[in-house]
Amino acid sequence: MTSSEPSATTTPLSGYRVLDLTNVLAGPFCCHQLAHLGADVIKVEVPGSGDLARRLGADADLNAAGMGVSFLAQNTGKRSVTINLKSAAGKDVFRALVATADVLVENFRPGVMDRLGVGYETLKTIRPDLVYCAISGFGQDGPLRDLPAYDQIIQGLSGVMSITGGSETAPYRVGYPMADTIGGLTAAFAVTAALADQTGARGRFIDVSMLNSVIATMGWVVSNYLIAGRHPEPLGNDNFTASPSGTFRTGSGLINIAANKQEQFEAVCAVVGHPELAADPRFQDREARLANRPALTALLETALAERGAAEWCALLNAEGVPAGEIASVPDALAHPQVSGRGLIAIHDPPHGLDRPVQVAGSGFHIDGQAPRTATPPPSLGEHTDALLAELGYDPDAIQALREAKAI
Repeated sequence: MTSSEPSATTTPLSGYRVLDLTNVLAGPFCCHQLAHLGADVIKVEVPGSGDLARRLGADADLNAAGMGVSFLAQNTGKRSVTINLKSAAGKDVFRALVATADVLVENFRPGVMDRLGVGYETLKTIRPDLVYCAISGFGQDGPLRDLPAYDQIIQGLSGVMSITGGSETAPYRVGYPMADTIGGLTAAFAVTAALADQTGARGRFIDVSMLNSVIATMGWVVSNYLIAGRHPEPLGNDNFTASPSGTFRTGSGLINIAANKQEQFEAVCAVVGHPELAADPRFQDREARLANRPALTALLETALAERGAAEWCALLNAEGVPAGEIASVPDALAHPQVSGRGLIAIHDPPHGLDRPVQVAGSGFHIDGQAPRTATPPPSLGEHTDALLAELGYDPDAIQALREAKAI
């Protein structure tokens, strides 16, 4: 029931095997991107409990079934095997699995895998060309390396919260787990780069810091401070580089306007019926408009009150001025620009559930096609027997491992 099947065009990572030892979001999001590109992603989970995300989400029944929405959203296209890495027999199974893998992704605190006896230095003796990616809040070294880190902790420490909201409301958390997501994207980017450059079949150890990953995306904000010495401030919905560029009230609803160029500002003045504003000394150039932003905003909102948001957006866009309505999440998902590009995929009901699963895919197309995963999210340990059989274990050996609580 998938909305479309993956094709050779959209599966450049076909033939690569990824071991996903991650939990909750940053790591699962990374491996979900790799699965969309055709990698064989095997989710290695703790017997009996699995990924914490299996019990997280807005639907209590799904949480109780171990298939929480938070899990469903990041794990299509993966297979699940349960292995007890604290068991000697479990470690043996895991090492056999590593021998077949190209990539391993984990998001434990630094040192955990080493203490379990399955860290990178050990595993590369089994698979010398293994690409090993460790995602953590702060990286594998530094004074904070051993501290636990969740998305909001990283948002606060990175400076993101200090510039989110307005002068009267900051600091504010960004409304979705952006630090986890950026960490996961950074990891996926690094893994694919390593796979593209496997000269001499040499493995790689990739150390992803969520904190550094977030700060790396703050480009202009960081550079304004480092280069120009300007301390970042919370500006709410205003763009710190230009005015009028931000959110404006209309006669019905809010709109974003991004008149970042002089000709765009002049077009705004003409569209709202006040071309004389372009000649006003307070607004004649970029710096003047920034200095007099409140006055300009008040004048524009008085004019914008004459029509609704949708009408103003159409008029402004027609004159080359970027403008858009403020959409709710349901409205954004229903918009033909989103729905028409195949972002949302529909999967058959996962094992044990009675409903199909809709999830967001990747934000890009390859040769005009949206990457797709072929299978729904796996139930806990759904593929354990099949994967162990691939490794050469017979049914009696698999049963013995299960009785020993190694799987």
